[in-house]
Amino acid sequence: MATFLYRLGRLAFARRRLVTLLWVAVLAVCGVLAAKAPAAPDDGFAMPGTEAQKAFDLMNERFPGGHADGASARLVFVAPSGQKITAAPNEQAVERTVAELAHGEEVTGAVSPFKAGAVSKDGTTAYATVSYSVKAGELSKGATDALEQAAQHGRDAGLKVEVGGNALMAKPEAGGSSEMVGMALSAVVLVITFGSLVAAGLPLLTAVIGVGLGMALITALGSTLGLSSTTGTLAMMLGLAVGIDYAVFIVSRYRAELAEGRTPQEAAGRAVGTAGSAVVFAGLTVVIALAGLSVVGIPILAKMGMAAAGTVVIAVLVALTLVPALLGFIGRRVLPRKARNGAVQPKKENGGSRWARFVLRRPLAVLLGAVIGLGVLAAPALDLRLGLPGDESKPTSTTQRRAYDLLSEGFGPGFNGPLTVMVDAKGTPDPKAAAGEVAKTVSGLPGVVSVTPPMFNKAGDTALLNAVPATGPSAAETKDLVQTIRGHAAGLKTATGATILVSGTTAMNIDVSQKLTDALVPYLAVVVGLAVVLLLVVFRSVLVPLKAALGFLLSVAAALGAVVAVFQWGWLANLIGVEQTGPVMSMMPIFMVGVVFGLAMDYEVFLVTRIREGFVHGEQPREAIVTGFRHNARVVTAAAFIMIAVFAGFIGMGEPMIKMMGLGLAAAVAFDAFVVRMTIVPAVLALLGRHAWWLPRWLDRLIPDIDVEGSKLQTAAPEPAPVRESVGV
Repeated sequence: MATFLYRLGRLAFARRRLVTLLWVAVLAVCGVLAAKAPAAPDDGFAMPGTEAQKAFDLMNERFPGGHADGASARLVFVAPSGQKITAAPNEQAVERTVAELAHGEEVTGAVSPFKAGAVSKDGTTAYATVSYSVKAGELSKGATDALEQAAQHGRDAGLKVEVGGNALMAKPEAGGSSEMVGMALSAVVLVITFGSLVAAGLPLLTAVIGVGLGMALITALGSTLGLSSTTGTLAMMLGLAVGIDYAVFIVSRYRAELAEGRTPQEAAGRAVGTAGSAVVFAGLTVVIALAGLSVVGIPILAKMGMAAAGTVVIAVLVALTLVPALLGFIGRRVLPRKARNGAVQPKKENGGSRWARFVLRRPLAVLLGAVIGLGVLAAPALDLRLGLPGDESKPTSTTQRRAYDLLSEGFGPGFNGPLTVMVDAKGTPDPKAAAGEVAKTVSGLPGVVSVTPPMFNKAGDTALLNAVPATGPSAAETKDLVQTIRGHAAGLKTATGATILVSGTTAMNIDVSQKLTDALVPYLAVVVGLAVVLLLVVFRSVLVPLKAALGFLLSVAAALGAVVAVFQWGWLANLIGVEQTGPVMSMMPIFMVGVVFGLAMDYEVFLVTRIREGFVHGEQPREAIVTGFRHNARVVTAAAFIMIAVFAGFIGMGEPMIKMMGLGLAAAVAFDAFVVRMTIVPAVLALLGRHAWWLPRWLDRLIPDIDVEGSKLQTAAPEPAPVRESVGV
């Protein structure tokens, strides 16, 4: 492989104008296709195989035109202090507000709280539910404006009015300012690392081109493949990070080859042949981790994974072709000014080699200290509670959060998470009796505050009733109640012949969390197993891939511990603007595994391939470790800081889930890069010595020799350039 990539790098360098024009043309074509592509459909949040989803689908079938998946708003009215909401002036103000919305755009129904009995026992609070014909996020601006105006009219009448539900739900923040912050911090890191504005700007430019192309393709194929802007959130975040990193790896090796006295074209060829090989396999591990999200069984997560995997593939191709082409235009200007006029031999000692020698002096103590430290950080993860945070996790500055709090005060915490119980009595002799028996059984269960009368469909064979728990939507007691109701389903079916299904937002969130928890171990087995096989081929070692996988698990556990400590326990929560603690987003563990595993393997492949390169070329195991760190520790550190900067930019977002993603990913990268790869890796390799590179002979014969270290390039004579070299000086 190294020889093939060496030739590719030389060719891209020599034919730089053609290669650059091809990339620009591809980007332009994809941009035009994206601009002309029809609007992508809504992703939805289908959970195939869960009881809540089954009930949801049946609801749409048995209650046609009911818009079970439509947006809804819940207007909460609170009377002025010392007054009742049922007082004539207040009641009239509520009725006017509801009537204003009843005939509004895309509204299918708006029921007065006084007709629906939606008034608190103390008479101070009431609520009205407004239903819409379209999904949340698809409401027209006219509909949302009308909702906000109606609420304001209620406030003008002297009432406290807040709007809950999902009608005013904003799309998740995952772009704009966060990317700009990440890019700015990345630029600072690159300038410090390379000491050259030209060298610092090249990775940023190529990363933007790669992400732009990836997002354009996602938009262009959105309607065909069912992708949407939400699908591209992960692709944008990850594509930017790995795009910068992969370009940094190539540019760093190119600078090292120039420093050893090679011509620019030869340096580009060798950079792509060596560092490019590491980029290919690092990219493959990321793709495996992202594509593996398909095994979870959640369509939107699978789409996000595949879209991000495609963007990573583009980042690899950009690094292997466009980066050496642009190096052809830059030439020696990629070096600091004082090093451009002659070959400068690389330093025998630098910060990386000094750190490696420190670890090598006391490898066992360093290893134990690092493992114990990560273990302590991971301890909070033992208390991990998963859920899908709702309005209760939003900032108190939002109307959704204020509506949630007012409903909890007026009606009890469980009122924000009612359970929808579906009674499928089709084929039973007396559907009404069956539904009545179900309502009686559910209302008698501990933890149930109230149960609404059954509401039948037109056919009269299916009924819906709402059960209000005594506890909030994310409470463990509510989850137990859902399981208790489902546990009575078999007995009720025997007694009445009806099938009982529990659904609703709360039940759906519980099912999602359980499904993700159940999928975590199989997902880990698939992703880690495939990656270990891949690393076995790359390093031709049994122990190095196992060490890489175990180190990754340590870093992810520590990052999850940090997430639990901040978002669940509330440690330092005020520092990053977390106003309400609660369960960790149910997607977080599997999401972190998918993203961080690929990124962790980037550092593993790039650092350890250089160590193995020194070993293969005749150095002693310990000296090979020092050599690898002397050449690559600085660039791996820079790459890690760039990743941390990109992810940390999301901590400042207002959406709690985006904050959680930013903190979790930034912490995981920090732990993995600086504790695992830069500390545990050299300590373990030092303790293992030559045994680190042990491979059974029978396995050695089976595994293809892909020459990631570029050993064949050491003796190969440089090929003549296809065209005359002309580079900037």
